[in-house]
Amino acid sequence: MLCDEIIELGYYPEDENGKRQMKTTRQLRLRKVCYQDEQNRYYEFLTNSFDITAEEVAFLYKKRWGIELLFKKMKQNFQLHYFYGENENAIRTQVWCTLIAQLLLTVIQKIAQTKKAFSVVAALVRMHLISMLDVSDLLRSKNRSYQIARGSPDGTMQLALFTAEMRGRSF
Repeated sequence: MLCDEIIELGYYPEDENGKRQMKTTRQLRLRKVCYQDEQNRYYEFLTNSFDITAEEVAFLYKKRWGIELLFKKMKQNFQLHYFYGENENAIRTQVWCTLIAQLLLTVIQKIAQTKKAFSVVAALVRMHLISMLDVSDLLRSKNRSYQIARGSPDGTMQLALFTAEMRGRSF
């Protein structure tokens, strides 16, 4: 922690019409925390929370930034530009489904041990979602043409939807 200061700013409040009231001055108390991380990056945080330590302020902003990056990644790679429903439950369901899809794609990316960007992984999986391609080979490959998989390559990643005795029955 480099500094932990209290700042007081004076301002003129506005009335209901948006006009400044020059006769009245108000004070705003803020806390300025200066922080330098392990990579020598310098940060300044402004907060109105006086009941936590300066280290906690820096920690909370760092975690908040991680959440901001997560949602930025979600909006860039998934259809969260509009919501399918208007009530709270519909929006929560869509966000949860997007989080699950993002987690699954991250797991696939880690299993494939690919250096491709997440956006490339998401685009490839989206384009080849119903293709009979091995996703690991698809992500590891540097080619633009892919071999269609016949059956399950090793059976470790693919679960059987129907057992042998269920085939032939109508539902």
